[in-house]
Amino acid sequence: MTTRTDDELWSAIADPSRRRVLDLVVSHGEVSASWLAGRVPFSRQAVAKHLVVLEGAGLVSHRKVGRQVLHQVEPDRLDEATRAMSELAAQWDRRLSAIKRLAESAHAEGTATRPPSAPQTREEPGDRDTRRVQHQADR
Repeated sequence: MTTRTDDELWSAIADPSRRRVLDLVVSHGEVSASWLAGRVPFSRQAVAKHLVVLEGAGLVSHRKVGRQVLHQVEPDRLDEATRAMSELAAQWDRRLSAIKRLAESAHAEGTATRPPSAPQTREEPGDRDTRRVQHQADR
């Protein structure tokens, strides 16, 4: 996929309402915008706008049957999108694994070279005021 195509895909599926429309088209085959509007909590006009974006990303296409426009999923593009998401997930898994290894290595090095220290105590909100009052009383 090209960068422009990637951007269109990610933009198209970024919106939860659009993903809901796509899910309905995938699960029900050819459907009209009116049919979709009856199954989502937004207007037919909003459905039509979501369909335009999905079509622009190549995820959905349409055909006219008489006065009705039927929308259907483009399976090849959906497969391509699925592969792209899997590749992206694998890239992030590799990156996060590398970060984890670096952090574990740094932690192991820090633990091996640092002398044991006194346990850390957590200062409560009034502790500073108490110390200040005690210091003034000691004068």
